[in-house]
Amino acid sequence: MAKNKDYSERPQQSQLSRESWKVFQIMAEFVEGFEQLSGIWPAVSIFGSARAGRESPDYLKAEQIAYLLSESGFAVVSGGGTGIMEAANKGGHRGRAPSVGLNIELQKEQQPNPYQDISLHFKHFFSRKVMFVKYASAYVVMPGGFGTLDEFAEILTLIQTGKTRRIPIILVNAGFWSGLLDWMRNTMCATGTISASDLELVQLCEEPQEVVDAIFAHYESRGFEPSFSEQEILLEL
Repeated sequence: MAKNKDYSERPQQSQLSRESWKVFQIMAEFVEGFEQLSGIWPAVSIFGSARAGRESPDYLKAEQIAYLLSESGFAVVSGGGTGIMEAANKGGHRGRAPSVGLNIELQKEQQPNPYQDISLHFKHFFSRKVMFVKYASAYVVMPGGFGTLDEFAEILTLIQTGKTRRIPIILVNAGFWSGLLDWMRNTMCATGTISASDLELVQLCEEPQEVVDAIFAHYESRGFEPSFSEQEILLEL
């Protein structure tokens, strides 16, 4: 009598094989990112909505911030797409330092902008996020959606837990961010889920020159290059 064979495991094994090979694609993204960005410093990562129109105040302000940063010697790093990302790359491209785009493949909304001196492409958010943090001397966060909030929360968590070095985190446009900061202060601090000192990791700025000045003020007593101990922390990021 023929035995009934159980093939139920085969689809799972096939999926496991595909996922195992995916590791090499992930490795390639990290290797390319490290090779392309390791010499780009100091750098500032700028975040914000992909949906901001080119005539919107946030777009124009992001472009000016990026231009001033680039003229001051900072490479400007953005997500490479439209909206605030385009504004950041456009302003950086006009300046003297490199304009970098960390593009992500999405089903909608992500179209690479034409203002990138260095353009990297990622399939995976997590490898892309490492590149935003690893080479950044500061974070500038413009008004945005879930992706912007994700990057904001990511850098807060990494600094709070000591997984990366302390760098300026600058929120631009108090009218947009004040409600969130009030909630953090009045709800999160009040219930003990964060400490009041954690809110000191963030500062609000309104004007483009104010953003640049805040970054220089943070590094006034030290250089932009990570110290040896900070390099060791970044190695484990």
